Amino acid sequence: MKLVSIVIIAGLILLYFIDMAFKLNPFNAEMLIHSGLRFLAGFLVLGIGVFYAHKISLKFAVCFVLALALADDIWDYTRNVDSFNFEVMLHSMYMLAWGALTGYVLMKRWLDGRKLE
Repeated sequence: MKLVSIVIIAGLILLYFIDMAFKLNPFNAEMLIHSGLRFLAGFLVLGIGVFYAHKISLKFAVCFVLALALADDIWDYTRNVDSFNFEVMLHSMYMLAWGALTGYVLMKRWLDGRKLE
């Protein structure tokens, strides 16, 4: 579990620096929704489904994650929230990558660390 803690803590530190560099407020409702959706999509679909379990093909997973991101951006557009800029896209890619890495490392340590009966 040390590796999982290192991945989470290093990810939080990098997230802090990314948010400060792009001058984003991570604690408003819009950014929490964006960050949470991207992190969970990376964690569940990419980290666990593609890289660990190999149950989902990478092509389908990328299309599914892009559809989720596009649906979120369309939802923001209909509510007149202007969040479609380069900084938010880089932040979204970081959240997807961090979620995928966290999901893979957590499942690898948790499931491969169990004793087989």
